[in-house]
This record gives sequence, structure tokens and C-alpha cells, in this order.
Amino acid sequence: MKTQIMPEIQTVLNAVHYRPAVSIILPFEPKMGLKNEITYSLKVAADQVEAELEKNYPEEMRELVMQKLRSIIKSLNFNTHKKSIAIYVSPLFEKVLYLDIAVQERVVVDDSFEIRDLVYSKKQIHKYLVLLLSSKESSIYIGNSTTFIRILVNASESSKALENDLPERVANFSDMEERKEIQMHKFLHQVDKTLDIILKAHQLPLFVLATERIAGHFKKLTKHADAVIEYVHGNYEDATLPQLKVLLEPHVADWKQVIQKDILNQLQNAAGNKKLAIGMRNVWREATNRKGSLLVVEKNYMYAAEHGGKEEDIGKAGKTLNSFSYIKDAVDDVIEKVLENGGDVEFTDEGLLKEYDHIALIQYY
Repeated sequence: MKTQIMPEIQTVLNAVHYRPAVSIILPFEPKMGLKNEITYSLKVAADQVEAELEKNYPEEMRELVMQKLRSIIKSLNFNTHKKSIAIYVSPLFEKVLYLDIAVQERVVVDDSFEIRDLVYSKKQIHKYLVLLLSSKESSIYIGNSTTFIRILVNASESSKALENDLPERVANFSDMEERKEIQMHKFLHQVDKTLDIILKAHQLPLFVLATERIAGHFKKLTKHADAVIEYVHGNYEDATLPQLKVLLEPHVADWKQVIQKDILNQLQNAAGNKKLAIGMRNVWREATNRKGSLLVVEKNYMYAAEHGGKEEDIGKAGKTLNSFSYIKDAVDDVIEKVLENGGDVEFTDEGLLKEYDHIALIQYY
């Protein structure tokens, strides 16, 4: 699941923090014949920024930022085929990004740049693992929207070797069925150990293909239940690669649901290992201490906050605001903290993280 931060996002993250930090995010599709509307939206956004600057910043600072902003707007590329635009301006930094995603119009003047929509824009690769199981053989495949290849086989030789570990005579067993059960369990334990290596190298959603009987046994012993998105029941030992790819298509068609199921599995696993921070205050503390591996937050969730006595402490903003301690949206700030320290960020549908107080942070194990 780990994704690389786009170079454009990294550039904004690495910008020196200096107030005021102006972020303008707008729909931008001039090829659709909307140039006049875009020009008007840009003017309104610039006027909004100027009004905000006039309220809170001295004239010299205000003029410097507005001069940069007007220059950027004047030189925008109206021949682009992108869907949206992000403009970032501060006294020490300026950047224009053309994005492939649809966005809601947003104008923010704060002490850090608005990067939430940039994180939305990271491209999800529809990549997943498949474990094909029988009682004596297993294969692991890696698939995506275009390819489906086998990367590992535990061939029948492995199960034959296991047979040699058993007594030649079966007098100690009530029947051959018991012998087969023991063989199968040993083999499935071996498969699960192999998954340790595979899942460390490929942190991807996992589908398991097996008969109901074998799948039932595997569920009881696997240490990787949190990685399994779905068990697909059936005997697919003789299926070809194209047949397996077709078989999986309906199960990965709604990719967002696959990802969200995988995220919930990860949260439950992290909670069981006491590596999960829940709620904005706890998430902020652990992210500030550089412990954030994966931040999970509901789309559009925002949290106005105030700094406490320490950098790692925040509280919900009160009615009386202190301009020096006020944080307009702590979610955006914590996103930035996690990304800067090598973690990742995933968004879910609204309401999906209700039991996690809308935001949670998986810490490094």
C-alpha cells in the first residue's frame, strides 16, 4: 500500500514555512471552453486573498505576496489538458501545479500550505496479491489492471518432503484422513511463513483462492488475516493465468472498496498490537513525535485547534481565539507532519472511521 510521494508534493512539503502561506486550489479546464469562467474565478480568489492579507499582515508583506500571485495568474498555461490547478505562494516560495483530479474550489491563507488536495491526487495503482491454495500446493500471483503474473510456487515437492517427516506406518493414526489433515496443516503453516516474506516485500491487499475446506483451515492458522480482503471459494488448481485474472475481475472492480477494506484490516491489526493512535489529539502527539507510519482520515474531515503548552499538545479551538496559537485545520498540518517523516496518508469515505473519531494513525512497529 505504500506509495511514493509525487515530486510536486515533495517540493511543496520542502518549502520553507513562512507566513503568510497562500493556497489556491481551483477547477481548471480551459480546453472545455471555460476560459472566461476560470479567469473570473482566479480574480475572485485573488481578491479574497488580498482581503485576508489586509486584515492580518503589514502592507509590505501584503504587496510582496500579491505581486507574486498576480504574476503567476498572468502566466498560467491555458493550453493544459489537466482538470485543476493548485497555486502556492509565500514571501519565500511560489509553485503552480496542474492536477489530474477534480477538486472543490478552496482559498486558504494560513501559516502552512494546503496540501490535502495534493494527497488526493496521488495515483492509486490497482495492485494486489493472490494466494492460490490446495492441500499440497500453493502459488502466489501479483496482479494489476493490466497484468497478472505468478511470482512464487510451493510445488508438490514440498508436500512430498513433508510426507517423509511422518512415520512410514500409519498404525498411530485412526485412518489415512487424519494423516492427510496433519500433512495439510504442516503445509499451510509453511505457506503462511512464506507470506511473511511476500507481504513485507509487497504491502498489498491479498485475495485467497481455495476450496471452503482448505480456506477454513487456513483462516484458523494464518498470522496474516489483516491482509486478506476476501476468500474466493472454489477449486482453481488447473486454472490458467487468463482464467484467474478474469475470475478476480469482479472482486477488484470496486477498487475503492478493496482499499477501504484493507485499511480497516490494518487499523484493527494495529489496535491489537497497541500501535494505533485514535482521535485528533492522540494522532497529533504521535505524528509530532515522528511515529506515524500510516495516517487514515475521513475525506473532508477538518479540526480547528489551538496549541497547548507543548508542541505535541493541541486542543479543540475555543470561542476566544488566540491568533498565535490557533490552527485553522490541524488535519492538514498532521498530514504534512506524517509525509515529511516518511509516512503515508490514506483517505476514506465520510463516516467509515466513526469508531476511530474520524482520524487514526498507525505507528511504526
